[in-house]
Amino acid sequence: MDRRSFLSALALGAATCLTATCFATGALADATVRLRLLGTTDLHVNVLPYNYYSDKEDVTVGLARTATLIAKARDEAKNSLLLDNADAIQGNPLGDFVARERGLRRGDVHPVYKAMNLLKYDAATVGNHEFNYGLDFLGDAQAGAAFPVVAANVERAGDGKPYFKPYEILTRQVVDESGKSHPLKIGVIGFVTPQITTWDKAALEGRVVTTDIVEAARKYVPELRAKGADIVVALSHSGLSAEPRVGGEENAAWYLAGVQGIDAILTGHQHKVFPGPDFAGLPDTDMAKGKVRGVPVVMPGFWGSHLGLIDLILKEEGGKWSVADAVSSVRPIWETRDKRKVALVESDPAIVEALKADHEATLAYVRQPIGETTAPINSYFALVQDDPSVQIVTNAQVWYAKRMLAGTEYEGLPVLSAGAPFKAGGRGGPDYYTDIPVGRIAIRNAADLYLYPNTLRAVVMTGAQVRQWLEMSAGAFNRIDPAQAGEQPLLNPSFPSYNFDVIDGVTYRIDVSQPARYDGDGKLAAPASHRIKDLAFEGRPIDESRRFVVVTNNYRAGGGGKFPGLDGSNVILEAPDENRTVLVNYIFDRRTIDPASDGNWSLSPIGGDAVVTFPSSPKAKEAIPAGSRISALGDAGDGFAKYRIDLSR
Repeated sequence: MDRRSFLSALALGAATCLTATCFATGALADATVRLRLLGTTDLHVNVLPYNYYSDKEDVTVGLARTATLIAKARDEAKNSLLLDNADAIQGNPLGDFVARERGLRRGDVHPVYKAMNLLKYDAATVGNHEFNYGLDFLGDAQAGAAFPVVAANVERAGDGKPYFKPYEILTRQVVDESGKSHPLKIGVIGFVTPQITTWDKAALEGRVVTTDIVEAARKYVPELRAKGADIVVALSHSGLSAEPRVGGEENAAWYLAGVQGIDAILTGHQHKVFPGPDFAGLPDTDMAKGKVRGVPVVMPGFWGSHLGLIDLILKEEGGKWSVADAVSSVRPIWETRDKRKVALVESDPAIVEALKADHEATLAYVRQPIGETTAPINSYFALVQDDPSVQIVTNAQVWYAKRMLAGTEYEGLPVLSAGAPFKAGGRGGPDYYTDIPVGRIAIRNAADLYLYPNTLRAVVMTGAQVRQWLEMSAGAFNRIDPAQAGEQPLLNPSFPSYNFDVIDGVTYRIDVSQPARYDGDGKLAAPASHRIKDLAFEGRPIDESRRFVVVTNNYRAGGGGKFPGLDGSNVILEAPDENRTVLVNYIFDRRTIDPASDGNWSLSPIGGDAVVTFPSSPKAKEAIPAGSRISALGDAGDGFAKYRIDLSR
């Protein structure tokens, strides 16, 4: 079969066979080699299916489960390579324990690399989070990797020499369709987000500098080819975006696909999945075959949630190999059934056993204190007055975001921070409240303070938009009629507590005698109503046209809750870290925290004779501060207690 006939047959087959398994097993000419690239990314130390924050099993994470998919995918293919796209050694308490508590002595193997060595990874690159613990720790960790780690756009400060090996040429014996063996030289090159020198400036300044990903590729890919690489695979710890190119992009993989000589790209960093709906609308993309600008690309989620596959069909002509066609796909370790998260595969017992001691040591670690709190942290009254359980989260978010925004065009903008009381009774029952006493605080308490695995985001808003954000949040309250005597319930039971955003950095009051401006779907319900009163920044009425950075989470920034002005279009920071990881690191950094609320918001006095009531835990009675407007009234039914807040003053 000549090349033209081969490609015609391949195109016909591809029209009816677009899955990776079908693509990898369909009939081809004998002189053809199938090569399967398997990839993981953004593991963030999630080797075992366990959530150390909530201190329980989690079926949605874990390389131990991904390992089962790896074994199956290998069995399906004659030739395969296993690659990792970084952010491996930081991201959960296991990583923090190894880096901050136990350390690595000579001869120790980092738990992540211990698992990767068992799985026989062929190569990896570095991600931005590899640098969080400093270069010395990174070097100690990588010393235990039984595979090369490459990165082409990190240079030594001063002499400009590569800090890591820019690339590696792997020579592998591959078997063609007739069973004949051939030597194949596979060039593997790595890239990391250039922003590491800003995000980890304290650890990296004066030691390393970064270069543009695309320019580094243009420099080294021809060198790889000149040294005999038959194919080139890029490990790009950088996401997919087709925003206009200016250089130094954080998410440069779309442009990387346009560099001549790159045959396949494993990407990540964004904690998303490609091919898939996360990237619907990405230009010059063949979603069915997982190609970007004609190059096969895969982004396999995060925390071991997916295994990425790129199936290449290689053809040799004149002693040179080339990629005749390819398809990329992803395989998940879990799915949702009847609103339940269900594991699709079991953990690899060898991985579980290998990390048993590390896991048990980490459990002891997360159950130990990471700092101290000088005041109790509870959410008993978080829906009716400014509260320390929200304050500590908003403080941590500002601390993190200011570092991330340093050196960017947004550095000079004032930073506000939005947080909500996640555990505030309701359907969760009378015990569903945060309650951390004065004294030592443990890592697992972070789950009490920040319930969801959101990742941190920041948006740019005008003062007018901040006001409307708060107006939507004020829908948490029923309208109170001050002229009506007797009991009136304050809280709207249909309004989730996680949508009651408090914004710190401004001061304001909420007038519940007015109707809610927005309904629960974010639609303008009472255009003439304005519950938000006396909104001020730095003691003066807020400038409605001034721009602010507001730190929040991916759910809210992306339009979750249907808040006005929030649809994902004004996001200026997509941090790879969870909000609760930020919180843990904030507490660890300070050691002793004073989470007392700053009283930046309150319910306006409305006068009249209304008895304004709300339910909370019976335990809240002991937490009523002296001089508070809150008083206990008795039983509220269903295990709750009833409280009154005096809005006459």
